[in-house]
Amino acid sequence: MRILKFLFYTVLTILFIIAGIVFYCDARISASGNGKLYDDVNLIPYHKVGLLLGTSKYLSKGVFNPYYANRIKAAVKLLKAGKIKYIILSGNREENYNEPQSMREDLIKRGISPSIIYMDYKGYRTFDSMVRLKTVFGQHDVTVISQPFHNERALYIAYREDIVADGFNAKDVDEVRGFRTQVRERFARVKVFIDYIFGDHPNLNDEQISIPAE
Repeated sequence: MRILKFLFYTVLTILFIIAGIVFYCDARISASGNGKLYDDVNLIPYHKVGLLLGTSKYLSKGVFNPYYANRIKAAVKLLKAGKIKYIILSGNREENYNEPQSMREDLIKRGISPSIIYMDYKGYRTFDSMVRLKTVFGQHDVTVISQPFHNERALYIAYREDIVADGFNAKDVDEVRGFRTQVRERFARVKVFIDYIFGDHPNLNDEQISIPAE
């Protein structure tokens, strides 16, 4: 009986610790967006470069991904309003799967010139995308384009990497459809802190890509 009681309280203590860590990381990253997230294209400050964070165009069974569609719309809105001059498309590329290329094709279909589009095929994670923005593309200020929760995490990384950043919010998905994504986001936020604690930076041996000056 004593052993069972000991195990019960041990498990309970561990769960409380995990919950505390998740809550702390979530709160720290949410605070990073204070005063830096914009829904109105007329209010967001100008940055030469926008960073469109990738996601898959389709969900399982070929269902169109609303997160993707809304990010494309937000990027087009920024570009056509003149709030960014160039855009980096950062995402994952594998065999038969290419996030940056899909985004490029859809932006061009909406009237965006290919000459202002730059590709980052090694944006495997948001952490990679933000670090590579500075080390590979040489940019120290940016407008990040994604859903609000994702922008918050990107802005926290920008803060840690000494990048001046604002976030332009693509339309989010309703709570029911986005529940699993929001659960994953809580743990993704913890992973950011783990990355910094253990120095898990991406491979940065790529040749630098130059974006024209103003």
